[in-house]
This record gives sequence, structure tokens and C-alpha cells, in this order.
Amino acid sequence: MADHYEVLGVARDASSDEIKKAYRRLARELHPDVNPGAEASERFKEVTHAYDVLSDPKQRQQYDLGGQGGFGAGGAGFGGFGDIFETFFGAGQASRGPRSRRERGQDALIRLEVGLDDVIFGTHRDLEVDTAVVCETCHGSCCKPGTSPVTCDICGGSGHIQRAVRSLLGNVMTSSPCGSCRGYGTIIATPCVTCQGQGRVRARRTVPVDVPAGVDTGVRLQMPGSGEAGPAGGPNGDLYLEIKVRNHEVFSRNGDDLLCTLEVQMTDAVLGTSTKVAALDGDVDLELKPGVQSGEILTVKDRGITHLRGSGRGDLKVAVHVVTPTKLSHRERELVEQLAKQRKAQPPQLGHFQQGLFARLRDRFLG
Repeated sequence: MADHYEVLGVARDASSDEIKKAYRRLARELHPDVNPGAEASERFKEVTHAYDVLSDPKQRQQYDLGGQGGFGAGGAGFGGFGDIFETFFGAGQASRGPRSRRERGQDALIRLEVGLDDVIFGTHRDLEVDTAVVCETCHGSCCKPGTSPVTCDICGGSGHIQRAVRSLLGNVMTSSPCGSCRGYGTIIATPCVTCQGQGRVRARRTVPVDVPAGVDTGVRLQMPGSGEAGPAGGPNGDLYLEIKVRNHEVFSRNGDDLLCTLEVQMTDAVLGTSTKVAALDGDVDLELKPGVQSGEILTVKDRGITHLRGSGRGDLKVAVHVVTPTKLSHRERELVEQLAKQRKAQPPQLGHFQQGLFARLRDRFLG
């Protein structure tokens, strides 16, 4: 096999740029589309192989150390085994044709915070996101308007270069991506000045979002096709929304039930009363029976959160908390003392410990 430097017509101390220029000049002269002769075809393969070796720093170093009979020349050393593996594992690349510039865009993740009142029936939001969008100048073609990609004159549009190398099995054909077009088969000769030949630009975009009823903190919503635009006009990726529900100052949540407490004056607890309270979705009428106790739960059916999957809603559960007055007027104290004498109630006494108020309240709330 001829010396690679002689094949390319460069000195042994030639720079990588000089080697590249020599290869391109010879490849244009000897390419089968330009010079279809058998001799030119063999010469083209020889030039391509020489360039593949000398353009790679490691292969060039091995070649310089071993000369034509060394590992870099494809003898019985490690280089020969490398060519064998490349033959078996890389030969299918050429059959697949050139690479496509169009690729799918990346997925995006955004955290969206909503209020507890937003998840009762769901809500709509218009999100402003910074993302990749298709270039409006070239519409994803990557080329300056009025131009188009040109066929690579090195690989002829195939995206791959075939070359014959020596191995333990003899001369074999291997295929590798074209170094000129990087396997695309075409070259963007005049790229779009707006997107620099990428087919997409960074921009702020409005994404309409319908948050379904019943979502909770940690739920992720997938919006197919709302992610980043792909290179060269490729399809968009997906957008994922991770929900965070803000805590409410009055209401808390247990599943799809809403929980709250209602402070009741001692007299109302004794005599009973009716009251109207403001829930998250409107007023609710509550009826307190005479003698209501602290810790009792008033359940209002179907006034909780709409189920995420399926129909219906949870309940609104109101825990009663009887407030004992701490400051009494002289007259109020007299009336309470008269009530105590009239009732002749037993004095406070110890009893068997079961559960405290808060434990009972928790168990009743959570069922």
C-alpha cells in the first residue's frame, strides 16, 4: 500500500488544514460522479483512506510510528481489529442513507402553582415560556430565503464514505460518516442569518393550559407537542406541568374533602343556632343543634373538590370548636353562677383516659 502522505501529495509534517485541503482537491477530481473511470474510482478510495488515517491524530501517530507496515497501515495489529469491528458494526450506516437534519425538540418541565380554590372545578392559565420556536425567516429550512441545501460533493449525497482497508480477512469495505457534511448528505451553503442555520430561535411563547379539577401537589400534566421546536423544523417535544397547590389560610385538604373549623360561642352551643359560612365555592348554611360539643363534625355533602378521575365531588367537613369566654361582666358572671346552681352539676372528676380533643378531631376528620 502506498504511503498516505504520498497519496495526498503532502509533506510528513503537513498541518491538519493542509491535509484537509489536499484531500478536498483530490476528492473533487476523483469522485465517481466527476470521473467515472475504474482507475479514478480506486484512486478515490485510496485518497479517502489516506485522509481518514491522517486526519485522526491517534491514527496518524500510530501510522507515523509504524510506517506502512505498522498498526496504522492496517496490518495485523490493533488497527486491523478496529477495521474489522467497524466493518461488522458500521457497515449498515451507508444502507440507511444520509442523516436527517430534522430532529425532535426537547421536552420541557414547568412548575405551576395554583390555589386550592382553583382545583375545585379546574382553571385556565396562559403561561409565558421561553423556548425554542421555528425560525420565521427560513421556516425551519436552515437556509437563507431563496436558497436550499446543496448536495455534498464529497459523498455525493449519501452521507457516508466507503473505503477499502486491509485486515486479517483481507481487503474489506468499511463505511463511515462523511467528514465534510457530517453524514447529512447536504451542506447549508448560505445559512439563514436569523437562526444561524439551526432552523429555530429562542423566543417567548404563550401556552394555554387547562388545569383539570382535582389535581394535587406533585401531579404532572403532559401536553404533547408543546415543548421546544426541533432543529431544522423538526417536531416539537412535550411540555410537562408539575402542579403545586398553595396552602389556604382557612381550608385544608384530605383527598377530595375540604376541612375547616367553626368557632361557636358557648351560648350558641347550648341553645343551638343557624349560621351561614363562606366556602370556597359559595355560602353554606349550617345548622347547630342545641348542646353541640367541641370536636363534632358537620358534614356538607358534595361541597368538596371535584374528583380528578370520574364524576362527583368530595365533602366539606366542619369541626365545631366551642369557645369558652375568658372575660365576663359582673352581670354575666351572676347569670352563669345562677345557671350552675340551677343545674346542680357534678364537680370536675377524673375519668378513664381515651383520647384528647385533637386526637378525636383528627380521627373524625380522617374517618
